[in-house]
Amino acid sequence: MDKEQLKKIIKEKNIKYVRLQFVDMLGIPKNFSISVDLLDSVFESGMGFDSSSIKGFTDISNSDSVLVPDIKSFRMIPWLDEARIICDVCYPTTLKPFEGDPRSLLKREIEKLREENMDFYVGPEVEFHLLKDVNGKLVPHDTGGYADFSPLDLGEEIRNKAGLYMQMMGVRSEITHHEVGAGQHEIDFRFKESALEAADDVITYKQVVKNIAAKEGLTVTYMPKPFYGEAGNGMHCHQSLFKNSRNVFYDPNTKNLSDEGKWYIGGILKHAKAITAICSPSVNSYKRLVPGYEAPVYISWGWANRTTLVRIPGYDPTNEKALRIELRSPDPTCNPYLAFTAMLKAGLDGIENQIEPPEPVDYDLFELSTDELEERGIETLPTNLGEAINELEKDKVIKDALGSHISNKYIKHKKKVWKEYSMYVTDWEFKTYLKY
Repeated sequence: MDKEQLKKIIKEKNIKYVRLQFVDMLGIPKNFSISVDLLDSVFESGMGFDSSSIKGFTDISNSDSVLVPDIKSFRMIPWLDEARIICDVCYPTTLKPFEGDPRSLLKREIEKLREENMDFYVGPEVEFHLLKDVNGKLVPHDTGGYADFSPLDLGEEIRNKAGLYMQMMGVRSEITHHEVGAGQHEIDFRFKESALEAADDVITYKQVVKNIAAKEGLTVTYMPKPFYGEAGNGMHCHQSLFKNSRNVFYDPNTKNLSDEGKWYIGGILKHAKAITAICSPSVNSYKRLVPGYEAPVYISWGWANRTTLVRIPGYDPTNEKALRIELRSPDPTCNPYLAFTAMLKAGLDGIENQIEPPEPVDYDLFELSTDELEERGIETLPTNLGEAINELEKDKVIKDALGSHISNKYIKHKKKVWKEYSMYVTDWEFKTYLKY
């Protein structure tokens, strides 16, 4: 699409306002709504804004930044008579990418790959809960379980409508279903041949579902663990590398996983603890990362094994196009631009340095005792946000992947969050220890 085609659509649809969208360091979408009369000016020189008011961006002493629209991301917003364009955050005058912009960070890494005729494919699976208000308390809106029908599953209409709206916004949904937990749902969408588009799609997905649910009087949460003892929300990330349209992870001679695929896994496992600080970014994330709820905690890999951190899906493993790895620890509260960047750089470090992974695991890790895990040399992911941030601080590869601006601000912010949480007194503590 070029500017003239865009203007034609705007005129035909009688659009009066366009939203310029971007995300902050935490992956929370932000936007400015502008009159269509300003579009020519914005495409020419961007739109200035105060970036000191955005989490993780600039200080007040140097707060002028510019939004530069990516015309390929232009989409109609189905529930509004408006449109949306995703933007990169840049410096004024020069319009060079701002190093604190998560989208520009991932975009730069994708451009580096393309210089080598490579593409990074990512297919995220985003889970969420639909909640209703009962006497001032938010509870699951239904009692359905995995793949249930109505009337146990009360989310069919919302999922179908969300899938339709997503397709109208360029996100092709393929499978929708009720998940394991009460009120828990999933809408799977087709992987994109660009991790940048996949990250854009995650943000779009979350916005679409939230808006549709709100119109039905429901609340959506992507919290990793919204309810004690129930299944949590994950964002499993399927990923593969292609070079000259051939799957780097596939060995045509053996029709199996290539050495590069194994080394990529080796890199992911080596940097898994630091990656967790990015992919599981909240204190609540670590209440999901416990054994027994399909959330992986053991740094390992295997074929079709859902108890490992990394698995090779077993549906069609000899198919070159289908062979991929799945990282199972991320959750939907992560910033997808930072998460995909961290995964990619960890995997590339594995390929560059030929990091051999351990032997694949073909048994249920959740059945092993602590002593048995230690005997087999299987380590665990960090058990809380504080531990994860400490691991990130020690990992030069992942810190360099984020750049000094983002890594420093991210670590500082998360340390503050962890300190505040560590001092917070919960109702459970008060009830348990009041009698002592």
